[in-house]
Amino acid sequence: MHLKYALSLKDITAKPSRRLINHALKDEQATQATFIGQARAREALDFGLGIDAKGYNLYVMGEQATGRFTLVHEYIAKYVRKVLTPDDWCYINNFDDEREPFALRLPPGESKRLVKNMEQLVDELLDTFPAAFDNPGYQRKKVAITREFDQRYEQAIDTVEQLAQAQNVALYEENGNISFSPIVDGKPITDADFAKLSDDDRQQYYHLIDELENRLSEALIELPKWKRASSEQLRHLKKDTAEQGIKPLLKELEHQYAADLGILKFLRQLKPHLVETIVEILADDKKDEKHDEYDRRSVLEEQYLPNILVSHELNSGAPVIYEPNPTHQNLFGRVEYTNVSGSVFTNYRMIRPGALHRANGGYLLLDVDKLITQPFAWETLKLVLKSGHLKMDLPQADVGMVNSITLNPQQIPINVKVVLLGSRELYYNLQDYDDEFYELFRVLVDFDHEIQLDKQTLYDFVGRVRHQVTQLGLNSISPKAMYRLVEYSLRMAEHQQRLSARFSDVIELLNESLYFCRKSQDLDLDVTHIEAALSAKTRRTGRVSEAVLDDIKQGQILIATEGVDVGKVNGLTVLEVGDCLFGTPARITSTVYAGANGVVDIEREVELGQPIHSKGVMLLTGYLGHKYAQLFPLTLSANIAIEQSYGHIDGDSASLAELVALISALTNIPTRQDLAITGSINQYGQVQSVGGVNEKIEGFFKLCQHRGLTGHQGAIIPKSNQINLMLDKDVIAAVKLGKFHICVVETVDQALELLMDKDVGTMNTKGRYPKGTINYMAVSSLLNIANVVNGSDDE
Repeated sequence: MHLKYALSLKDITAKPSRRLINHALKDEQATQATFIGQARAREALDFGLGIDAKGYNLYVMGEQATGRFTLVHEYIAKYVRKVLTPDDWCYINNFDDEREPFALRLPPGESKRLVKNMEQLVDELLDTFPAAFDNPGYQRKKVAITREFDQRYEQAIDTVEQLAQAQNVALYEENGNISFSPIVDGKPITDADFAKLSDDDRQQYYHLIDELENRLSEALIELPKWKRASSEQLRHLKKDTAEQGIKPLLKELEHQYAADLGILKFLRQLKPHLVETIVEILADDKKDEKHDEYDRRSVLEEQYLPNILVSHELNSGAPVIYEPNPTHQNLFGRVEYTNVSGSVFTNYRMIRPGALHRANGGYLLLDVDKLITQPFAWETLKLVLKSGHLKMDLPQADVGMVNSITLNPQQIPINVKVVLLGSRELYYNLQDYDDEFYELFRVLVDFDHEIQLDKQTLYDFVGRVRHQVTQLGLNSISPKAMYRLVEYSLRMAEHQQRLSARFSDVIELLNESLYFCRKSQDLDLDVTHIEAALSAKTRRTGRVSEAVLDDIKQGQILIATEGVDVGKVNGLTVLEVGDCLFGTPARITSTVYAGANGVVDIEREVELGQPIHSKGVMLLTGYLGHKYAQLFPLTLSANIAIEQSYGHIDGDSASLAELVALISALTNIPTRQDLAITGSINQYGQVQSVGGVNEKIEGFFKLCQHRGLTGHQGAIIPKSNQINLMLDKDVIAAVKLGKFHICVVETVDQALELLMDKDVGTMNTKGRYPKGTINYMAVSSLLNIANVVNGSDDE
């Protein structure tokens, strides 16, 4: 049997070029493909990467899993090979104000060399000091300074001692304490003997000793001054010694960096501070045990070693950085803290770079949907791009320490091309609600979700699959397997002439096929492995679809696949549960009776019908009025429902089936139950395309297959959906044998003709339909209802 408007096998199958696939499988250049199609995106990338002007950052627009990140990253990596390598950046100590470290810019690779030289300087300082203070010349000068102080002290003591002896008083000095004692009979007396003296003698000695102590105080009144002078001379001696010791070391560094003014300035600022540090921790009187050498090294390194923020290898090209977690600190850097004796401590060496530092002079890739959810990150990024400078001014709330003292590092000039990856919806929202967005992101890189199937895209598709197969460790992929992958991509796009841009789905299928390939101990991927992977996935995710089909088989859900019935039509629906998408038939029923309530959508009345579905039902009234009620008022009461549906329903793909059920109930003409139908309509009766057409057909086919194919069963779809047919091999085989049919319609009349097996009727010049036709009976029924409701002159 051949149904009217039925499609042939040629119409429902796509035929990618096997010859081109075989050619691409042999061409080694094919594996170098970066993009599959996406000509518009490539042109935009070329423009965005090539233009060197402020504000021309890129927004890569497309849905997830379309390969945006991989393709853009690979494209940029190839593009930047000829770009000059950016400079290195480090932070160095600001000896005048340690809270504001200086930023130092160096040629590529020089930062590591500078750190190595400064580490060598620290080693040489530890080797030189305190050994330099053991020099005989230094020791002689030190002894001379000490001796001068001692001589002054001894001279003062001698003068007082001579005066005391002249008056029979002895002077004692013990442990830095000076005391006096009377001399009787040529020798000092003890306290006991002194107590035996007469009161007059004792009083005389008391007076004499008081006078000697005053003379001693007068003689030593300048002792602190002498001590200060001596200490000052020692400090100068130490500084001179330290300067003489470090002079050749710094001279060598200055000679190495004679052409770099920044480093020369740093070395000149370092010199006086380094002298003070050496005097403080490495002088001869500061010698400690051996285990303190580590502490001395740590002090020197913490103050003088540069902190490398970013370092590049020479001729490495511009950096391409992707930050998967764009928090404020991950993007713009952070200042770390440590705990020292219960206090929070930080310094310039605890500054850590962010993604912007690492990408400076190159390219930074960010997921914009993650970026805008991070506190302060979006606003700070815009500020950096507008100003061209990055200042590590961390928000207190982000740091988590409201009252902590932190650093204020010198800002760094930023020259980076930011590439945002995001969805279409987010792009348009940012344009609407952020006035600065377009000012900063002027280049739109728009990734299509479908790719036109032509010679080049098919060639590139094969090349990227081969590249992926190689990465999986397989030897090769057979032509049949490659052809099956192309068919799979076409199915994902639901189009016979367009590949899906979601190449990640193909990669996922390859990974799953690899499991079955290894299971069979094979290193060559064949079509049997791919079919096994597809079957396994259907099995894993098919519990719900099987449960629905079982309910229909057991009669829990009423669906007829044979015979005819009035007001009942098999509609085609598609359900999505998690990552499982499947089609299932649904019975659509309608009742009509005299009244003026109009067409009532039961789904909408019980709040299960979503807006688009409700719109589709409301269009039915417009069609009935335009088609049948030009000469009398449209008056009827009708109910439409999708039976045994207990969830929310959206989409207008059932509107054609609902209209057929309504006209069947209105005319009392039965409709075929061995045909299922899908499609949306407009008010003029034209049938419009719908989504999920493959799943819908396959859902009805499985039920018919279970009950037994009669050769009369089939599905009716909009003609505009013919290009979307990429059906399962079982359906194609049934169509080939004439056991199942797929019909396409362009108008409601064609659908009525198929489902009712009756002439639909064409309006004549007098505005009437031939008697006995579907349209004639519809007009008659509507006129009768109008007469009943509104009254008739014949009554």
